Amino acid sequence: MIGTRAKLDELAKILEMAAEPAGEAGVAKREKKGIPSVRQRVHMLLDPGTFIETGALARQPGQQDALYGDGLVTGRGLIGGRPVVVISHDQTVYGGSVGVTSAQKFMRALKFAFDNACPVVTINDSGGARIQDAVGSIASFGDISRVLEKLSGYVPQVSIILGKCAAGSVYGPINTDVLIGTKDSYMFVTGPDVIKAVNGEDVTAEELGGAKVQAERGTLHHVAETEQDAYEWARNYLSYMPTSCVEQPPIVNPGLEPELTAHDLELDKIIPDSDRAGYDMHEILLRLFDDGEFHEIRAAFAPNLITGFARVDGYPVGVIANQPLVLGGSIDAACSDKSTYFIRLCDAFNIPLVFVADTPGVLPGLSEEAAGVIIRGGRVPRAIIEATVPIINLVVRKSYGGAYGMMAARQVGADVSFAWPTARIAVIGAESAVDLLGKRQLAAVPEEHRAAAREFMVNTYNETVATPWIAAERGYIDAVIEPSRSRLEIRQALRLLRGKSKVKPEFNPRKHPIYPM
Repeated sequence: MIGTRAKLDELAKILEMAAEPAGEAGVAKREKKGIPSVRQRVHMLLDPGTFIETGALARQPGQQDALYGDGLVTGRGLIGGRPVVVISHDQTVYGGSVGVTSAQKFMRALKFAFDNACPVVTINDSGGARIQDAVGSIASFGDISRVLEKLSGYVPQVSIILGKCAAGSVYGPINTDVLIGTKDSYMFVTGPDVIKAVNGEDVTAEELGGAKVQAERGTLHHVAETEQDAYEWARNYLSYMPTSCVEQPPIVNPGLEPELTAHDLELDKIIPDSDRAGYDMHEILLRLFDDGEFHEIRAAFAPNLITGFARVDGYPVGVIANQPLVLGGSIDAACSDKSTYFIRLCDAFNIPLVFVADTPGVLPGLSEEAAGVIIRGGRVPRAIIEATVPIINLVVRKSYGGAYGMMAARQVGADVSFAWPTARIAVIGAESAVDLLGKRQLAAVPEEHRAAAREFMVNTYNETVATPWIAAERGYIDAVIEPSRSRLEIRQALRLLRGKSKVKPEFNPRKHPIYPM
């Protein structure tokens, strides 16, 4: 008969094995790569001392030498004092590949997140489906996908990409809310060797799916220098998020800013006198929100549009702003995707939206038409219309053509619409309007006076047609405000909108709308 002491000794031995399933070989593999252990990674992410592991003793049935954990560490902990579920691949065990047993662990962790309404952070360092588990492995990805879909829009989901994320392992992260990669991480469906064998193409892993490339494509929402930077970015991102869609986002230091600051006054002289002169929109954003704080999302993708999080009166807000330094702030196909995604992300988690507009319109050109700017751009106003969160629109300079609606004009969805005196709101800009409408008049002017006449017509258009006064007089915007008062006006507007209903009362028997795709 085995006594209690012997059983305790056996438990200690098993737990020791489970803590380092691959043994010395696994330690050596990590040291060679210069990476932390899977549990060190989890501890780097979470508040100190809060991790509770589940499923550490799970392993493949029927295999005497099966490794504990099956290449996956799961559990719960706290980030900023709030609960999260953590799932992390162990690169030293079966290469972090996903087998039937590890997939079951994965789904149990996701089910806990669903049942307890808390965010999920997945640390990905996986080679994909486990070949040895055959159809069981690829079937498991289908099972995981179904659970991930249930969580989408219900709880925040964050994926951190470390090392290589390949094959089936890319489809889990891409269906979460944000993807963070370290600068030396990779993501691709098929690797360079497979591509070489199939079609003869020579391509490096970096060209195929390196972090820089994937960020520029919009796949990664942020590239971090180090693993620790990636965890800090994830923690900061979650600080703007509620634990689930049935909760409100956290409030941080509400109402601490004085009524009017020196930084506010700087906004009165930030817009250049010339329409052709550029400026960095970040300089405006840093002066509009609490403590000059801004957590940018997808900075490397479609940089002519800025998206990110800030706080107003302590409450998180999502910010969408044109960037005049890139393509003049024009709206193109890529930034349409960027905008649609971000609007729906914020709306899912009860985060108000602030649009800051300075755009000459939709970017013209054959390449944009070929890229589907009509289809992709058409989704933006749809997302704004469907959103139920408070929406503020602020026009600081240009807002022309179709881009007027894409930046949440009041007629599309803004609850409150402001403009600065420097705003120009019209179908097209003055120069294009004169070229189209004044062609005959200019042709009748002697050639030596034509340039001066054209300049006069442009100035007349700007002063009489493309002004915020006409929009205000006709009720298309709510107020023309001093730039220096923007932060206070946005704060007051959002205070008034905090009770905005999340349910639209109009009955419609449809199942769901159909997006242009």
